[in-house]
Amino acid sequence: MTLGTPTARRHTLLATSIMLLTPSILHAQAPPPHVNAPPAEIKRMPGDGNGAYKTGHYRDLFAEQGHPAAETKARLEKAFQQLFHGDAVSERVYFEAGKNENGPLGYMTDWANNDARTEGMSYGMMIAVQMDHKREFDALWNWSNTYMLITDPHNPNVGYFAWSMNTDGTPRSTGPAPDGEEYYVMALYFAANRWGNGQGIYNYKEQADKILRGMRHHPILTETGPFKIHPEDQPFQYTPITSPNTTEREQAQHNLAIEFKGEGKTPPPDPFSRPRPNSNQMPQRPTSAGPMVDETYTMIRFVPDVAPNGNTDASYHLPAFYELWARWGPEEDRVFWAKAADVSRELFVKVTGPSTGLTPDRSNFDMSTITGRDGQPTPFSYDSWRSVSNWAADYNWWHKDPREVVLTDRIQKFLISQGITLFADRYTLDGKPLSTRHSTGMLAAATVGSLVATPGPTEKAFVDALWNTPIPNGNQRYFDSMLYMFSMLHVSGNYRIWLPPTQPTSSDHPHLARAKNPTE
Repeated sequence: MTLGTPTARRHTLLATSIMLLTPSILHAQAPPPHVNAPPAEIKRMPGDGNGAYKTGHYRDLFAEQGHPAAETKARLEKAFQQLFHGDAVSERVYFEAGKNENGPLGYMTDWANNDARTEGMSYGMMIAVQMDHKREFDALWNWSNTYMLITDPHNPNVGYFAWSMNTDGTPRSTGPAPDGEEYYVMALYFAANRWGNGQGIYNYKEQADKILRGMRHHPILTETGPFKIHPEDQPFQYTPITSPNTTEREQAQHNLAIEFKGEGKTPPPDPFSRPRPNSNQMPQRPTSAGPMVDETYTMIRFVPDVAPNGNTDASYHLPAFYELWARWGPEEDRVFWAKAADVSRELFVKVTGPSTGLTPDRSNFDMSTITGRDGQPTPFSYDSWRSVSNWAADYNWWHKDPREVVLTDRIQKFLISQGITLFADRYTLDGKPLSTRHSTGMLAAATVGSLVATPGPTEKAFVDALWNTPIPNGNQRYFDSMLYMFSMLHVSGNYRIWLPPTQPTSSDHPHLARAKNPTE
C-alpha cells in the first residue's frame, strides 16, 4: 500500500466513524477531574554533558552506511527545493504572498486542511536556518508577525501567536499552541547566531527573548469573547472548512450509511459534521490565559489555559532546546529551563509504554495517565510521533541521560516487530494498532532515534528506510514532509547547534566555531 494514500485514510476514517458511533462511547461520562500529585524529586543533570554541544561532532549516519556526503547534500537541497519551491499542487508547502514594509511574506500550509499553523511556520524557519536560506526564513517570520501575532489587548492570549490561520491571513483560531512558540524561539536564536541580528522584527535574538519571556511570564488575563487577533479585525467567527479531508469524511460517512442501510438500519448522523454555530452566536463565557509553562511542575503546558487540572504533551517537551535556553535565554529564567530539561527527561521515562516506548498524546502534570471518555488511556497518536526524535536529539546534543538510549531501542524494536514498512501511525501504549495507515512522518521521527540507538541491524534498518523513502507529496505532505526534512538533517549531521558569535569555542571543534556575522 502506498504510504499515506487517500484510500488508507478513508479506511481509517470509516473505522473511526464506527467507533465514534458506538453507543457506550457516545453516552460515556467524562472522568472526574484529575488532581495532580505533588511534584516528585527530579534528578538534576548539570554541566555540558558529552554530546555535540561539547564535542562539536555530529554523526552522519548516511555516510556511515556508505552514502557519499556529496550525494546526501544533493538530496537535502533537492528536498528543500521541492518542499519550498516545487509544484504548487502536488509538492511544495511553502508559498509566498506578496510583501509589506518588512519585505516578502511567506507561509507554510497544511495542504489537506487549507491552513497555516505556528507548528509548520516555525518548523519551516528551523529548516531554513539549518540550510542557510535566509530569504524564506525572513518571509515566514514576517507572515507570522503580520497575521498570527495576537495584538488585541482584549484577547487573553495577547502576545502569543494564533496557532491556526487561513492562508489569506484570516483566523481559524484565536489562541496559541506552545510547540509553535518553542520552535520560533529556537529558530530565532539560531538565526541570530548564524546570520547576525537586523532591525525590528529581524533582530532575531530580541524577538526570541521576548517570546521566551512571555512563555513563562505572560500575565493571567480573563476576557469574554468573541476574540480578535488584531484590534481592527472583526470578531472571530467559525466558518466551515473545505478541503480534501472534507471530501474524504463525506465519503467515509457515505460508505457507513450504505453499510447501515444494507442491514436495514437507519444511517447514523455524521459525527464529523455536527452543526457548529458562529462563535458570535454562542453563549460567551469568561476565558483565561496565562503562561505556557506550569511553575509547580516545571514543564510546558498543552495550552496556556491556567486550568488547575491542566496537562502536558510529551511531544512538546524539548530538553535539547531547554539546555540552550538555560545558557542563552533571559538570565532570570535560566535556572527554570535547566530544570525543565531534567523534568522532560524524567517525563519521557515515566509516560512511555514499558514494552513499546510509545508516548501518549497527553499526560497529567504529575506524569500519570489521562483517561478519556471511553475509559481508555490516551493513546499514541499523531503528535506522539515526535517524542522519539525529541529525546534522541537531546541525547545527541547533550549525552546526559542514558535512559534515552533505552527508550530509543525500545520503540525501534517495537516498530520493527510491526514491520518497518507496515507499522501503523496510531497505537495504544501497549502496542495495539488503532489505524491501518503507515506514515512517512512517523518513520522519519523514529529514524532520528538511530543517532543514539544501540548500534546494530535495527537502527541501520531505519536509516536505510529513510534513505529509500521519497520526498512526501500529495494532499498529506505537510506534516510528513516537515518531519522527513528534520530527520534528513538530523541523520546526516546537518541539524546543528549554531552558537552565539561571542561564545568561545575550541579550535579543535570546527563544527562549533561561531558563525560569521555577515555585517562584520
